[in-house]
Amino acid sequence: MSDYIPTIGLEIHAELKTRTKMFCASKNDPDETKPNVNICPICLAHPGTLPVINREAVRHVLRVGVALGGTLADYTEFDRKNYFYPDLPKGYQISQYEFPLVSGGELNGVSITRVHLEEDTASSIHDEEGRATIIDFNRAGVPLMELVTEPVITSAAEAGAFARELQLLLRYLDASEANMEKGEMRVEANVSVSRSDLGNRGLKVGSLGTKVEIKNLNSFRAMERAITYEIERQKKVLERGESVQQETRGWDEAKQATFSQRSKEGSADYRYFPDPDLPSLRISEIPDFSKGALSEQMPELPWNRRNRYVDLGIKQEDAETLAAEPRIASFFDKVLATIASPVTPQSAANYVTNDLVKKLRDTDIRDSEDRAEIGISVQNFSKILSMVADKKISSRVAKDLITLLFETDKDPEQMAKEQGLFRMGNEAELGDIIESILASHASVVEDYKNGKGSALEYLVGQGMRQTRGAADPEVLREMIRSKIG
Repeated sequence: MSDYIPTIGLEIHAELKTRTKMFCASKNDPDETKPNVNICPICLAHPGTLPVINREAVRHVLRVGVALGGTLADYTEFDRKNYFYPDLPKGYQISQYEFPLVSGGELNGVSITRVHLEEDTASSIHDEEGRATIIDFNRAGVPLMELVTEPVITSAAEAGAFARELQLLLRYLDASEANMEKGEMRVEANVSVSRSDLGNRGLKVGSLGTKVEIKNLNSFRAMERAITYEIERQKKVLERGESVQQETRGWDEAKQATFSQRSKEGSADYRYFPDPDLPSLRISEIPDFSKGALSEQMPELPWNRRNRYVDLGIKQEDAETLAAEPRIASFFDKVLATIASPVTPQSAANYVTNDLVKKLRDTDIRDSEDRAEIGISVQNFSKILSMVADKKISSRVAKDLITLLFETDKDPEQMAKEQGLFRMGNEAELGDIIESILASHASVVEDYKNGKGSALEYLVGQGMRQTRGAADPEVLREMIRSKIG
């Protein structure tokens, strides 16, 4: 098969965190389970109703633009995007076309075309037999940010990395939870393939092939698989001497394949025109929407936080894990503010990334500043780190204490004292335990005498087990060697 160049562009929608919907006072609540309760005549498009722009939604998109290094619009307006679908109550969607809020910018090495604001559609719910569809209008009119990249992505992995970084940015800015499984972030991929050589088909080097849009991508892994599949599908089409058709395709998770849905519309098909019911905006006339004012209120961004951690001597992999979730990063920063030598940032990072993160995932504890939900207080966590660094407890005991402190708010030093977990490192403390181990594992002792090195580690393991991790393994190892002779 000839060499081909894949070209990928992404269109990503994210529901914004606002109290109300984009153009009305109905509640914006993604967790509402009862259908058709967060609705009003405006978001249901009753005749004679007039929309009003949600200021907070505009602010969210402008802050995203600042983070991306994009150009904030001076003049912007809202347009009507005309098409018919049952989940679109107006028969058109209020969106932005010629004058988006943000133009340009870059994220994760990928150039951005535009970021604009629009309203979401209602939710279509199909029965299992496919015989009926019902509509829930709770989502209709929810503020929706759309980000469009330049067609500069060249692999499924690069597309996945970009989408994950955008999700993280939205969470850092508190603009959106961007949970794909809840539909708060939806990704569409535009994929084309062209030959990498001049060949005999008249294609120029680096020229773009025919664009195919892929919808129904409800996870990052599904997006990556769909892009990979579509690249290979288009290659095979071209190898057969056929032309790739411009169309919209869906992703079938069960079959792990894309499938044709409809021919792709162009912008002319939507008959865009400025919405006559909404005023145009001059962003420069709104002081708190200036780039300077927005920049002053920006939090530390994910990539800056990762770089700061690396500068502190933390491994790149750990820095990425720490920064990947705002609540973890916030907790870790508070820990850094409380620790002192001999505790190092890297040793603190080890216990956060290996123990705390695992415990949070296992217990599905939600993001919160409350100890009851983060699981353990900063003070107690830092005290455990100090006890390890001062050699009062072993690493094994530290891990156990972290787990125990998810169930209680007791002082970890007091817990270690009550449960006999302080480090045992002298012959008086360990002598009887070692004698018992050697007596009950005589065959293992013989194996060690016969040159089997792993037998010693087994005996050390038994000592650590009997002392619940409180023994110093080096002291234990030397004492067992000495006792065996």
